[in-house]
Amino acid sequence: MARDLLGCILVSRIRDTLTAGRIVETEAYLGPEDAASHAAIRPHAAREAFYREGGHAYVYRIYGLHWCLNAITGAAGRPGCVLIRALEPVAGLRAMARRRAGLADVRRLTSGPAKLTEALGITGRDNGADLTRGALRIDAPDTPRAFRTGVGPRVGITRAVELPLRFWVRDSAFVSRA
Repeated sequence: MARDLLGCILVSRIRDTLTAGRIVETEAYLGPEDAASHAAIRPHAAREAFYREGGHAYVYRIYGLHWCLNAITGAAGRPGCVLIRALEPVAGLRAMARRRAGLADVRRLTSGPAKLTEALGITGRDNGADLTRGALRIDAPDTPRAFRTGVGPRVGITRAVELPLRFWVRDSAFVSRA
C-alpha cells in the first residue's frame, strides 16, 4: 500500500478551505514484529486506531509538538499503516502558506510529515477519520502514474532502520529527503 499511495491526492477541507497535495513520499509500518511500529512501541496508545479496518486515519503527535498522518492499511485486527511523508501541493497553496507562517517556498510547504499536517490543518481531531470520503480523504490519482519509484530505508527513526520501507517519487522536488 505504501507504494500504491504514491500519486494519490490527499484532500483536507476545513470549513470552506480546501487544500490538497499529491502524495510523493510514504513509509510503511508493520505490526508488532516491526520494532519501529507503534504496534510494538506504543501498543496501548495505538491499539484503537492502528487495529481498525484499513482506510482510516491514525493521527498522532511526535515529540509532543507535531502531528503525523498515517493511513491504516490492514484488515481489521491486523495492524499496519503508511506514514504520509510528503506531498506536492495541488490546491489551496495560499491557505497552506498561511498555516505554515507565510512560508513562500512551495517546495518546502509539505516536504515532511509534520509540515504537511500543519499545511493541511490536520490535527488529532482527524484521528480515526474515514479516508475514503469526507473532509479528510485520499483520492485516486488525478493523472496516470508515469513516474519511477525510489525505495530505501525509513528515515528519522532509530529502530528497524535497515528495512526498505520508504517509497518516493524519483525526481520529485517535493520529497522530504533526497
